[in-house]
Amino acid sequence: MKFWRKLNSNLKNKKSTIFIFFIVTIFISLFSGRYSVKVDEILTLFQELPNFLLGNEITSNQSLVFYYIRLPRIILALVTGVVLGGTGVVFQGVFKNPLASPDVLGVTAGCTVGAAIAILLPFEGNLIIQVTAFVFGIVTVFITYGLAKASKNKNIVMLVLAGMVVSAFFSAMLSLIKYMADPFEQLPAIVFWTMGGFHRASWPRIQTLLITVLPCIIFLKSTSWKLNILCLGDEDAQGLGINVKRLRLIILSISAFMVASCISITGTVGWVALVVPHITRLYVGADHSRLLPMSMLVGGGFTVLMDTIARSLTTSEIPISILTAAIGAPVFAYLLIVKSTVEG
Repeated sequence: MKFWRKLNSNLKNKKSTIFIFFIVTIFISLFSGRYSVKVDEILTLFQELPNFLLGNEITSNQSLVFYYIRLPRIILALVTGVVLGGTGVVFQGVFKNPLASPDVLGVTAGCTVGAAIAILLPFEGNLIIQVTAFVFGIVTVFITYGLAKASKNKNIVMLVLAGMVVSAFFSAMLSLIKYMADPFEQLPAIVFWTMGGFHRASWPRIQTLLITVLPCIIFLKSTSWKLNILCLGDEDAQGLGINVKRLRLIILSISAFMVASCISITGTVGWVALVVPHITRLYVGADHSRLLPMSMLVGGGFTVLMDTIARSLTTSEIPISILTAAIGAPVFAYLLIVKSTVEG
């Protein structure tokens, strides 16, 4: 009895630590950047809050930067991190593979090709890029499922192999598009988009993203306990009354939809969906009912922190994927060493 009380107490403390990390990173990000907000200017921000909520004119420069540039950017980074952290857990649980991520189904490759094609089109504005990237990301998932379903051996391995084939094909398409692009305008735009960033944030996009993503997050949280059953194996899961194929299709499709919704705005954000679930799993354990929400919080805090560094470290903004790779790769290597040492 004392053991379980101590275990529950430790879990509560760990959850509290993650939540504090989540809140602190947001607070730091709100007041950090090239246009930093000083403590004595916080009162001005609160005074302008009614004007912002009512859509009235905002007079101070601090409030304009805070409410129309920084706040939507932080929310976009937050939602993207939550989505990538959560879907990383889902993919690793469904595929029973610690190296699985949304890239398995080719979502990222599809979104990237879609954005690159949109950049080549004679239209201006980020909206066409966002819509085209999203459509291509979803189409890529359908192609992957179609290839896997066409195979006689319809198991999870075929889905992974189909994803690899589709990703390779779209990577080749991206290389061809880069070769054909104007090297002075279009090619730099494509390269910069593939590096990712949260500078495209705006309130209309945030509203659309939240309407799209929030129901999916709630659904994944409500079905997180079923991931524990899936990890037992298909036969055991079916024996416990779970329709494995149906559940796997629904969960992976919703996860891919969420990732495409975010990446179509931000561009490629690497390593988050791979590293964050590992860090969280080592900290709170492998029970998906708590691993999924905690990984979402860690992912959200991590991307907000990376964005704060990206826009504060130098006078020019650093693409987000450079930072996530520079930090994520060494952390992942360390986690592998720690895990091998513990198992050894």
